[in-house]
Amino acid sequence: MILPALPVAYVLAEFDLTSWLDFPLVKMGNAAFTPLLLLKIMGWVIGLVVCNSLLRRLVIQRLLARTRFDPGLRFAISRIFGYLFLILGTYIALLVNGIDLSSLAVIAGALGIGLGFGLQNIVSNFVSGIILLAERPVSIGDRIEVAGVAGQVKQINLRSTTVVTNDNISIIVPNSDLVTSTVTNWSHSDPRVRLRLPVGVAYGTDPEKVRKVLTDVANNHPDILKEPATAVFFDSFGDSSLNFELAV
Repeated sequence: MILPALPVAYVLAEFDLTSWLDFPLVKMGNAAFTPLLLLKIMGWVIGLVVCNSLLRRLVIQRLLARTRFDPGLRFAISRIFGYLFLILGTYIALLVNGIDLSSLAVIAGALGIGLGFGLQNIVSNFVSGIILLAERPVSIGDRIEVAGVAGQVKQINLRSTTVVTNDNISIIVPNSDLVTSTVTNWSHSDPRVRLRLPVGVAYGTDPEKVRKVLTDVANNHPDILKEPATAVFFDSFGDSSLNFELAV
């Protein structure tokens, strides 16, 4: 059975895509947010995120890699560059799409007050992240200890910092803790770090033999530095062992 064809005018009357895309959803001052405008802004945001990722990789791999900057400084520069690019790109995207930012000033102020009270911790971590990237008290690769967490810094974001412990466990530390708390940075001015390893041996063991064995094992390890030299210290008399400490 062949269905009769509907008139084109009737179909267009039932669904007018152009009118639907231009329908004002929200009005703020002189700006009217339509579905088409929201789609354009979404396209701009997606494009900005993609371009930001590509530009950051280009800056890190081709430009900063040729400098003598340490990895932590290169990471900080690329992060700050990326955030500035996103902020400027979003501002241009709004202007290009005909949104008058002055009409949104009152609404932005009200939202700012609400965010200030309701999202104090998030805002604090955000500001702390900017401080960390700018002042660099903690950098990528540093071994730190803060709030009972000890490990190596792997990533610094605007809200939190990722610290990986010696057990390969990733700990997410809020940036505000790194700014307001006391932070022990074992490799802030020098990448060399001394580790103190406790070793217990049975009573009656020759201490000189213990010292020689521990020193030989440490000196044969490829990651142990020759200078400063490895040291072995007697720590204490334990309940069932002589406690030594190997410092490497």
